[in-house]
Amino acid sequence: MSANGGSKAVVAALGANLGIASIKFVAFAITGSASMLAEGVHSVVDSGNQLLLLAGGRSARRQATPAHPFGYGRDRYVYGFLVALMLFSGGGLFALYEGVQKIRHPHHVQSPIVAIVVLAVAICLEGFSLRTAVRESRESKGVDSWVAFVRHAKSPELPVVLLEDVAALVGLALAFAGVGLAAATGQQVWDGVGTAGIGVLLIAVAVVLVVETKSLLVGEAASPAQVAAIEARLIGPGVERVIHLRTLHLGPDELLVGAKLAMPAAATLAEVAAAIDSAEARVRAAVPSARVIYLEPDLDRRQGVGVDAAVPD
Repeated sequence: MSANGGSKAVVAALGANLGIASIKFVAFAITGSASMLAEGVHSVVDSGNQLLLLAGGRSARRQATPAHPFGYGRDRYVYGFLVALMLFSGGGLFALYEGVQKIRHPHHVQSPIVAIVVLAVAICLEGFSLRTAVRESRESKGVDSWVAFVRHAKSPELPVVLLEDVAALVGLALAFAGVGLAAATGQQVWDGVGTAGIGVLLIAVAVVLVVETKSLLVGEAASPAQVAAIEARLIGPGVERVIHLRTLHLGPDELLVGAKLAMPAAATLAEVAAAIDSAEARVRAAVPSARVIYLEPDLDRRQGVGVDAAVPD
């Protein structure tokens, strides 16, 4: 995924959520619906989340310093993790609390038609935001399913926006059902049930985001396809085999590659240096995100076959 593609989806989501939040709070002021209040807070939280993602992208573009020699690419993961925490506390817990309170102490929803119209408009705006995120994600997703894309994506912006938009649409459907049932049956408890459902939904999405962004923060290797491509390109003139290989994402678009290479015992220093330079060039040509490469030359001490290449010689 390109950074520009992620930013475009985030900006589209931000614009939609700011507009949606405004009309939801107006609807809450008119109707007194707990579902509308929960949805309004949800949209405000989502807007804050998009601002965090944009701030994370800007912070990640800072130049490397002596204190941070590999740069600030992981700032995008830090801000993605903060988004998950905000969605959990600011959106999910608030909506769940409001829903429980409304179930325990239901009150009449005024002018439910206003809430229904606002929800219909909000669904259209959220649909536009989701459409943008889906379009920007297709290239990165490739042949993966959407679930696999969310689980394996190294860039946090698009998975976050996708999950937020899906959660927003489902939340709007829950609010629509809660307000509609309350108006149709006269049982105002349905408004609280819809609000509590929104809270549970947001907490579930937040937990998924916490798990995925935590994995990125701890440090993930390159994809299996990238690892295979790197290993294949390391072998060439002057390189007999890859003794062991390690990769690590320094950011969504930057890989650290470290490898120990078996080289001929009779190779001169100049030949070793030339072989390493050539191997680095081949790797960067095959996997452009492999920007930081450290290669260690060694002798092939393998005794027969069956030696575990994952254990340094």
